[in-house]
Amino acid sequence: MTTPVCTSASAAAAPAGQTLPHARRRPSGATPAYPSFASYVRARQPVLLRTARSLTANPSDAEDLLQTALAKTYVAWDRIEDQRALDGYVRRALLNTRTSQWRKRRVDEFSCDELPEPEPVPGDDDPAERQALHDAMWRAISRLPARQRAMVVLRYYEDLSEAQTAEVLGVSVGTVKSAVSRALGKLREDPELGLVR
Repeated sequence: MTTPVCTSASAAAAPAGQTLPHARRRPSGATPAYPSFASYVRARQPVLLRTARSLTANPSDAEDLLQTALAKTYVAWDRIEDQRALDGYVRRALLNTRTSQWRKRRVDEFSCDELPEPEPVPGDDDPAERQALHDAMWRAISRLPARQRAMVVLRYYEDLSEAQTAEVLGVSVGTVKSAVSRALGKLREDPELGLVR
């Protein structure tokens, strides 16, 4: 018994049990000629990948494009009668797939005269402004006397308590409180920090 294999849409529309004269037949249970597809892909993949790369700017997109075109070729493998036309078939599949992708993407992307500015997120400062403030703060701290600078760094950058800061520096807690207070006053009056704020 033989099973009809359609080579066109008109063959698929034929009534059950009736085959068209141009439809090729394959014995029931026989495996398709897919080993020849695998050998074709092994032999021609580098050339076809170069074609795909010429259609896209991104090498990864080119690989995806080639895989899609080869999948389409695989589905149609037993309908391709002229094996010499395989490269042309795959190239046409590459081009059609790329055109289809381009059209779909074109719906989503459009050019405009001005780039839209992102909406500011509450509490999210500009990173450049944050960095400018950070740099200005470090310059202002570096202008403090050495002892005040050490206390400010230990209290606010190292997050030590007043007692821990006093212990590290070998001074009293009261000395730390008064020195840090004077240092913060100088930082508030620093002209560079006033410009950045």
